[in-house]
Formats: sequence, structure tokens, C-alpha cells
Amino acid sequence: MLYRWFILPFRRSIRNKLILIMILISVVPLIVVTVLSTENTRKSMESEVIQSNITRITWTGGYLEEKFIQLNNLIYTILISNTLDEYINKMDGSTLSNQFNAQRSIIDTMTSVYYSGNNHLLGIQLYLKEKNKLFTINSMQKQISTPPEVPAMWSEVTSSGMNFMITSNESDPSKFNLIRSVNRFENKELLGSILLEVKWQMMDSALELLRSEPNYSVFIADRDGQIMYMPDPANQNETPERIANVLKKLGNTDSGPGYIQTKDSYIFYNTVEPWNLKLVKIIPAEYINQSARTNLNYGLIVGIISAGVSLLIAVILAWSTSKPIVSLAKSMRGISIIQDREPPVSKRIDELGFLEFKLYNMSHRLREYIKTEYSMNLEKKTAQLKALQSQINPHFLQNTLQLIGGLAFSSKPEEINELIRSLSHMFRYVVRGPNDLATIQAELDHLNNYMHIQMQRFSPRISYEIECDPETLNCRIPKLTLQPIVENAFQHGLDKKPGDWRLKLQVQQNQQGVNILVEDNGVGMNAAALKELQTSLRRETDQIWTSGDRIGMNNVASRIKMHFGLQYGVSVESEPGVGTRVSIQIPMTKEGDSSYDQNVNRG
Repeated sequence: MLYRWFILPFRRSIRNKLILIMILISVVPLIVVTVLSTENTRKSMESEVIQSNITRITWTGGYLEEKFIQLNNLIYTILISNTLDEYINKMDGSTLSNQFNAQRSIIDTMTSVYYSGNNHLLGIQLYLKEKNKLFTINSMQKQISTPPEVPAMWSEVTSSGMNFMITSNESDPSKFNLIRSVNRFENKELLGSILLEVKWQMMDSALELLRSEPNYSVFIADRDGQIMYMPDPANQNETPERIANVLKKLGNTDSGPGYIQTKDSYIFYNTVEPWNLKLVKIIPAEYINQSARTNLNYGLIVGIISAGVSLLIAVILAWSTSKPIVSLAKSMRGISIIQDREPPVSKRIDELGFLEFKLYNMSHRLREYIKTEYSMNLEKKTAQLKALQSQINPHFLQNTLQLIGGLAFSSKPEEINELIRSLSHMFRYVVRGPNDLATIQAELDHLNNYMHIQMQRFSPRISYEIECDPETLNCRIPKLTLQPIVENAFQHGLDKKPGDWRLKLQVQQNQQGVNILVEDNGVGMNAAALKELQTSLRRETDQIWTSGDRIGMNNVASRIKMHFGLQYGVSVESEPGVGTRVSIQIPMTKEGDSSYDQNVNRG
């Protein structure tokens, strides 16, 4: 009831419509401009934030890689020392004194590396599995021990199968462990592992680059999606649940910098290669949306004021403008473009009276034009289909009769009988029924009869293969579509090729309907001939009936387009010396479908 009360006044009165339209014309542009301005401001701000943060997180990832490379170089200083190499390879038969001196030299090397790490390096451990020796250097001790069981650093290296890894320090989250395997140079045999205990504060100088917006969150996660380091956790705005969701989303991202936009945040990430660490920065979407609210508020104020002024102007203009239009509407009642009436004599002598008279005349002419055009198009399409059907039959008969005549001189009576029977079935198929459409099954049976004759003629030189989706056998296709394509392959491809011939036909469904592919290994076509054929196949159907020397293929393409539309038809690919591929695309139309019935009736 409320709907009718609101809608009917506008449906019945042109004045009310004009008032509404003029209000919309004046108010809607203001609203649209305001909304677009707000959105453009937000998008500009968003684009700036995204680009700057992508750049920042790229640089930060590079700086973090440099930090880890510095730590890795400290490990290499120990690994490439001659003292460690001699201790591993040459101390088996040495005296205790020599072994002690070698161990002290390793401790000295580790001590030198420890003090070169500034205040961020908290300790170094070197474990050699074969000798079961653990070298430890930190601020409290320098010792060589024989551990009663294998240290965790060795177990982590062997279980992961990696040469290096970064793990969290279980006793102190402000630290991390950089572990690298010790391998024999000659055969990469795993001999032990070395561990650096490092403060995460070493990375703060690199993470400073990400401190650009308020209310942001930054953290570093490992390859398993666990947070390893979060600077200033007291100032972070993300809850553990939201961080868990963020890490889940990042699990499917590629390496390298990028970002993910969610409903309430922008997540920027970068992979620190080759350490398999994820650097993540989260910015709340509220930061970007807040800058657009001011424009929106001002726009609403201007829009309300403009709407009030527009309402007053619209009422005045609509009243004065609608009077002659209402009069014209009254005079136009009873005019129908379907019902044939004599044009009435108008009492008006102004422009509206002239318009009224011309509208009556125009409606009469439109009726006559529609009837004439419809009849002409219907007759034209009918003539085109009959011309194409009558054209292909003589072409087919000429080729098949020549084939049978040649085989009659060299074949046995039984073989001739089989060939005549195949030809009889082919004749029956060509002349049977008035419809222009047949099933793919019927077309394949007709083609098999044709190929039976060809196989008898060229066996064992030719091989013939059919792959057909059973779901397509009942699909409708113009009669005499497949046999002319295969015949064309013999005439223009295989007959000119020495050696064995191969012919393959595939029928399968795709997104557009049914695709039929005919492939041969004939001589192919050069680029100029292929381009000419492809151009002719794309032309309108009434322009290609007799163009060129490939009447069979053009004929097939014409009938497919006329039955099913210009989006269907025939396409050709060919390469000289390799062969030719002819692709036929038709819709998946079966008997009983409305589209099929229309095509049959049109024929």
C-alpha cells in the first residue's frame, strides 16, 4: 500500500516526474562528485601508503639480509680457520699436547669472533659430533666440554636437513640462535654444528625504516608461521588472534615483497632470503579512511543546501514546462504502432501539433517497414540455406564416384561389394530427410563409410583414428560437415605427401559447446595461403559461397554460422611440411532443445 502511495503520483503525472528529475539532476551530481572526491582521496592516500610501505619493507628486508650475512660471515671466520680444519682432519693420531694446543687455538678464534660481534653477540657454541666436543664462548665462560648427550643444536640441524637455520631462544624471547652445519669440504659430510646466540635488538636499526604511520604493528615470523620477534610489544595494536589470522593468510603468499588488503587492515610482507623469515607490517585501514571523512562531511553540507534550492527551482520550471507536454500526451492517446489507423486531424497548429501528425505517419511507416524487412530476411535466409545444401552434393558426388571408378579395376568382387554398400549408405544419408541438421553420430557413420573407401584405396599407407566423447554423439550439427573437411585433407594435404599418412578426428566438449578437431600430417600450407583461407572463413556467410578453391571448407563454415551464429564456425592452423589442423566449433544443441527446433524450422 505504501509503495503504491509513493509511486503512483510519479507514474501518472509528468509534472511530478519533472520535479523529481530536476532534483536528481542538481543533487545527484553533487552527491556523486562528493563520493568520488572522497573515494579518490582515499584511493590516493591508499596508493601512497601502499607504494611507500612496499618500498620501505623491500629496503628493510634487504637491510635484514645484510645483518644476517654479517652474522653468517662470523661463522665462516670460524669454519675456514686452518686450526679447525687441522683439528678435524689431522688430530686422530696426534699427541695430547698437540690436541690441547689445537683446541686452545679454536677457542682463541671463537673468542676473537665473539668480541668482534659488538654487544649483540651473546655467545658462540661449536659442536663436533665425531669427537663429541662442545666449545663454548660467552661473557661468563670459555670452555671445552664433552657433553653426556647430543646438544639440541646438532639435533635441529640433522632433523631439518638444512645447512643453516634461525630458531627462537626458548629461554629468552629477546634472543635468537643462528645455527649452521659444519661439513667436510671434500664430500659435504656433516661433522658438527655451530651456533651464534644473538640479540634481536641488532635488527632494530633496520626495522626503524618501517616506523612511518601511527598505530602500526611490525614483527618477524619463521617459516612455520610463529612470531620470532616483535619490537616494542607494548606499543603493538594487534591481538594474538588477529596476528594468527594474518600469519595464516601469509602462508599462501609468494616470496618477495607484497601486501594483502583485508576488511580492517593492510598487511605488508617481505621474505628475508635465504633465511626463510617473514617480515610483516600491519597498518589499520582506519588510518587511510580517516583522511576521507572530512571531505565527505563538507560534501554532505553542500549537498543538503543545494537540494533545498534545487527543489524550489524544480517546482517552478516543471510547472511551466509540463503544460504543452501534457497536452501532447492527451493527443497521442490511441496511437498504436501495431494497430493500423488513419492519422487524425490535429487542431493544433504549433510545433506540438506538427509533431503529433508526424508521429502518426511514422508509426504507419514503421509497421510497413517491419513487415517488409521481416519477410525479406526470412526469404533470404531460406534461399541461402538451400543454395549451400544444393552446392555441396555435386561436389561430394564427383569425388566419391571418381574414387569408386578407380578401385573397380583393381579390387576383388567382395571388396567392391563392401565399397558399393558403403557408397549406398552415403547416398542414402545425403538424400534422406529434409532437415539440414543431423547428429554427430550420424555424421561419424557417414564419415566412416567414406573412410572405408579411402582405407581400401590407400591401405596400408594411411592410418585413421577417432576419439569421441559419448556425451556429444546426440549433439546436432549441419549435415555433410565432417566428410567435406576430411575430403579436403586428402585433396590438398595428403595426396601431395610421400610416405605414410595419418588422419585423426577428436570430438570433445568445451566451454563454448562442442569442438571437433581434424588433424592430418599432409604437406600443410604456406603463410600466404593460410592467411587467405583464414580470412575467407571469417567473412559473412553470403560472401563466401564460391570464393577461392576450397569450396568444401567455406561451405561448411557458412552453414555453421547461418545455423548457430557468427560466434561459431571453422578455424584452420597449418605448418608447411608438418600438417593441418581444422577446428569446428558448434554449440551443445540436442534434439528437443528450443534452439534446435528453431534451426530445423528455419531450414
